Amino acid sequence: MYTHTYDAVVVGCGIAGLSAGIRLAELDRSVVVLEKSPKEHRGGHTRFTESFRLPTADIDLDVEFDVEDYTTADFYSDLMKTTNYRADEDLVQTVTEEAGETFEWLTQMGLDWEYQAPHPGYTAGRVWLDGETMLDDLVDQFEELGGEVRYDAEIQSVHRGDDGTATGVEGFVDGRRTRFEADAVVLAAGDYGSSKEKRTRYFGPGYGNMKVRGSRYNTGEIIDSAMDIGAKSDGEWGDAHMAIIDAGSPDVEGGITRIDGYQYGLILNHDGERFVNEGEDARAHTYAKFGREIFEQPYHEAFIIVDSTVVDDVAHMGPSRAITADSIQALVRRLDIEDPERAVETVEAYNEACHDGAIDEYDPDVLDGNAAEAVDPPKSNWALPLDEPSYTGYPVTGGMTFTFGGVAITPDAEVLDTTDSVIPGLFAAGNVTGGLFYHNYPGGSGLTNAAVYGRVAAETATEYIRDATAVTATDD
Repeated sequence: MYTHTYDAVVVGCGIAGLSAGIRLAELDRSVVVLEKSPKEHRGGHTRFTESFRLPTADIDLDVEFDVEDYTTADFYSDLMKTTNYRADEDLVQTVTEEAGETFEWLTQMGLDWEYQAPHPGYTAGRVWLDGETMLDDLVDQFEELGGEVRYDAEIQSVHRGDDGTATGVEGFVDGRRTRFEADAVVLAAGDYGSSKEKRTRYFGPGYGNMKVRGSRYNTGEIIDSAMDIGAKSDGEWGDAHMAIIDAGSPDVEGGITRIDGYQYGLILNHDGERFVNEGEDARAHTYAKFGREIFEQPYHEAFIIVDSTVVDDVAHMGPSRAITADSIQALVRRLDIEDPERAVETVEAYNEACHDGAIDEYDPDVLDGNAAEAVDPPKSNWALPLDEPSYTGYPVTGGMTFTFGGVAITPDAEVLDTTDSVIPGLFAAGNVTGGLFYHNYPGGSGLTNAAVYGRVAAETATEYIRDATAVTATDD
């Protein structure tokens, strides 16, 4: 077996792992980042991302944000509210309070941020990016600082010594069993959502067939390995960020194929029925949970329907073509809804429940209060009748983005064991951890969480290494 020794080893080459690796290298630690995939597919789900959620009001940089007045307190409130106040408050506090400084740190590395006009109804501050380009820039920065990346590194086990400290990891690199010994281990290998077996185990029958938006390599073995040596599990293992995506999206690694703007129209299933309150909240607070509800409909499919009044407020990013018709009757048949008669009845009942003059009060940028309450489920905002031809339909399904379960950590990114004690020398960041997201997900916060905790893990690990080295020197 091949053996290599470093101050620190990082498992995972996404934003969490690279943030940890870069910060460790900046702090003069010898560090290797181990990436499961080949080089051309590196980066896990980060490769397919597009935005950071940030407290833009508290950042003093020459960067143009889509929403300028979003504060740290707003960010904290959104995370707690969206997760039904189940998120670990200390973890949320770290993410929201460290987000601005982490963004400034990433900006100092020369990362390029893009500006996009705010999505209708979106009130949180964000910057936009190309995930693949960002990964290239971060890897270059890491290697310039002396860090090393090893690809095709399928890590299968985390090791602990007789004294309980983490001592390294082991797996196959280029098909050869290899051990990496280190004073500190940072787990940043992402979630388990790309495993058909784990999707079926945690979400139920049928979920093995759910389309995966991101990397095929996020299959969760490193989480299992950590728990095998005593790490505590945390988070909502049976829930995930499941976005509304084009039904024609690829089975895996489809990336950004969302359909936004559904909140301004109706969502029907094959039975011709509505099953969600499309106008419950802004898109950023519903798209990650509605995807699951759509996937649980017959054939794992549903249909967004809008008319000419709001079609320009729909952003269709999927590979399929939108379907149009001059009447609802013709549209539902072209969409191949199994019960087209019931679908027409559902639209007509909804139209009758919309109040007169709703169009005059329609505002896609805010929760406009236009409600249709005499239908089940009601529609709380943007309840405009669908009565202006032409009509447009989009077949959609739910797409796996990332899962919400993982190992438990402290706000300093230390991994906890099942007695709630810290496992010395073991740290974790990003989607390999649990405790932050439950039930739902505020758009753009996953990348922020990963970058913040990658950096925090590196700084805590560096302190741990220094303390451990000082103890060893004293003993000698």
